[in-house]
Amino acid sequence: MAVIYLIRHAQASFGARDYDKLSAQGEQQAAMLGKALADRGARPDVVVSGSMRRHAQTAELALAAAGVDAPVEVDEGFDEFDHDQLIVAHKPAYRVRAVLLADLARTGNPHRAFQEMFTAATQRWIDGGDGYTESFDAFCERSEAAVRRTAGRLGKGETAVVFTSGGPIAAVVSRLLSGGDGLWAKLNPITINTAITKVLSGQRGLTVVSHNEHGHLDGTGMISYR
Repeated sequence: MAVIYLIRHAQASFGARDYDKLSAQGEQQAAMLGKALADRGARPDVVVSGSMRRHAQTAELALAAAGVDAPVEVDEGFDEFDHDQLIVAHKPAYRVRAVLLADLARTGNPHRAFQEMFTAATQRWIDGGDGYTESFDAFCERSEAAVRRTAGRLGKGETAVVFTSGGPIAAVVSRLLSGGDGLWAKLNPITINTAITKVLSGQRGLTVVSHNEHGHLDGTGMISYR
């Protein structure tokens, strides 16, 4: 059987104006991930990345730490959904970043307030609300199609390592497990930065055998979710 490792990117710059780049902690996480891949003997025949900068940076640092010199192919099917669009569709006033930050600050607990607001915004998207360039169903379909494209390139016993985001990973897992939209909504928020999800590809199709593995971060104080 062939193996596909779906890896969530390392910690990005949450709260910064430019989210799509790794934080200092994210850079450390990516290096730890690379060592973990080397320790498990993962020598990829194919390396794929989404098109976002945080995907590319995670791939570069992890592969270097793993001692892997391989070309990285970009597949936009592994890109994350547009979280800014979800927020604005939920509350148009948040198109102005200062309004969002002021509202969060007034709660006294901005991180909790953001999570509650984002959960509501995400649910609106799942429920089929308007104002999006990509529907939730279309997002899940392209995520699953991307992993099937990758599987189609692998021969028996070959390995692919894919650097992507939490949303596509949750979409793939929920679809393959026939868990529906509710499972995606539960998996997406708990996907840990640099966690590994393992999918087998064989005659019976794709099978999820592990999800959200993050033992390489246990006991390090490096676990993060955004």
